[in-house]
Amino acid sequence: MSWIEIVLITIGMSLDTFAAVECQGALVAKLEKKRLSMAVTVIALWQTIALLIGSFLVTLLNQYDTQLSGEAFIGRILAILILFGMGLRMFVKAWRNERIVEKREDGLDIKKTFFSIAKGTIFTILTGIAFAFLEADIKAVLIMIICVTIAMVIIGLYTGYRLGFEQKSKAYIGGGALLIAAGIDVIVRYIVMR
Repeated sequence: MSWIEIVLITIGMSLDTFAAVECQGALVAKLEKKRLSMAVTVIALWQTIALLIGSFLVTLLNQYDTQLSGEAFIGRILAILILFGMGLRMFVKAWRNERIVEKREDGLDIKKTFFSIAKGTIFTILTGIAFAFLEADIKAVLIMIICVTIAMVIIGLYTGYRLGFEQKSKAYIGGGALLIAAGIDVIVRYIVMR
């Protein structure tokens, strides 16, 4: 798997995180650096663990299912379906454009921010599964997910703090487009070109 595919998928899925924390940033009266640092650490760690769980599940599957012919091909098809499904999910979220009830809070509620991210954990696990089926270098993926998640959480919180939650639809559209593009890239590189 190339670094471009890793970047597309990582940024695409992290834009979902961006949108979730943007909504939290829109509610706070003041962003404190200590709470921001704690939120960034917790969310990056959570995303990393969820990605590792997805990768581990595929490792377990491959360990017990070595007799399946065309296993790599089936794994790539599943990875493509995961990427397209997640991309379409983000387009639907942008289309729905669910409003949030704006209630000003004194500071960033880390627990609330974490739970808004944790709702999408299944999609991070699915991304880990897709990476594993595409035989991505897990170390490169983990470094990328940590860096991109940290950046998206910080940028999302400050965007929400300064501009409100209206940018979330654009984030969903951008993330969906990147995931669809990654799915198309996988089709071209691993299925059509083989």
